[in-house]
Amino acid sequence: MLAAARPFAGREPVLTQEGAGRVLVQDVVARVDVPPLDNAQMDGYAVRCSDIATVPALLPVALRFAAGDAPGVLPAGAAARIFTGAPIPEGCDAVLMQEITRAQEQGVQILEAPRVGQWIRRRGDDYSEGSVVLAAGQGLRPQHLGIAAAVGVDRLWVVPRPRVALFCTGDELALPGTAPRPGCIYNSNRFVLGGLLQSLGCEVLDMGIVPDSQTATIAALERAAGDAQVVISSGGVSVGEEDHVRAALESLGELQLWRIAMKPGKPLAFGRIGLAPFIGLPGNPVSSFVTFVTLVRPFLLRCLGVRDLAPLGLAMPADFERPADPIRCEFLRVRCNSAGRLEPFANQNSALLRSLAWADGLAQISAGETVTRGQAVRYLPLAELTGPP
Repeated sequence: MLAAARPFAGREPVLTQEGAGRVLVQDVVARVDVPPLDNAQMDGYAVRCSDIATVPALLPVALRFAAGDAPGVLPAGAAARIFTGAPIPEGCDAVLMQEITRAQEQGVQILEAPRVGQWIRRRGDDYSEGSVVLAAGQGLRPQHLGIAAAVGVDRLWVVPRPRVALFCTGDELALPGTAPRPGCIYNSNRFVLGGLLQSLGCEVLDMGIVPDSQTATIAALERAAGDAQVVISSGGVSVGEEDHVRAALESLGELQLWRIAMKPGKPLAFGRIGLAPFIGLPGNPVSSFVTFVTLVRPFLLRCLGVRDLAPLGLAMPADFERPADPIRCEFLRVRCNSAGRLEPFANQNSALLRSLAWADGLAQISAGETVTRGQAVRYLPLAELTGPP
């Protein structure tokens, strides 16, 4: 799937304050040094170390500097009252925290000998003018917006929001707010998948519920491929008589992948209709969720130009035992308990959506791997799998 991913075309500018959740398409270069001048890291006193031969020492206080003041010159043999962020006066080579001084009528008594450079933030310590502070391919979170603002950048060039068509198949599906017919269930996948796509900054073209027929499925795929850059469906990808997605895809385009050795999530279709990639997810809610966060998310991130695709994986001890599945990799819904171990949801049935609300991560168990209590397994936090790029 990653090999078939193609970058979304185009670029657009956004105000820096509106960039959260977007992906940079152009490097952000510092327009200024950060900080722009040497400044005090603490409230206290600016001094020359050479003026303090022994401690305690008493120096007159000749000047006062606050953040935003113009720089000055520190007279020899004197101290300057200084506050956090204030410019370091010329001649000063250390800042004393006020906690190791004692203010007196004659000046300031210094109780500890200073070290050259202490509590001084040097110009350009964080970023220097002309340096790349955020590289193209960076998914933007609030801290990145702060960096861009700190170096004087008010607009960011980002990937335009991709258009992703989403539909769910199944005669049994009903929408919340309507009275379901006998035998129907409310469609939860529409909301889970739509939310996951929105968290990646996608513009979701919601195509609703498609009936279980090949004709309706073909029509939905044709319309979606004409309107969107990526097409995603849920349901209809298994091998039952009412599963029409595979045949519909093969009639319109190309099927490149069919079924995958993972649990939950065995039914999965991947291919292309014209220029639009198509991904058909299982209908069971947990299977749909797990295949999205493990397979669809990295695919979309690659299309967005994101450099780091792999989610954070932690080695965590298991508070359970599990026999090996000889064929399929398993993703168990787990959460970290008070003992610092991974506790599984009691029922791993792929239809139980509440297990995802209970869990805080997935434990990835390789095919053929037997898990014993206390053994380290790979833990994927859900916050990493469902957040912005």
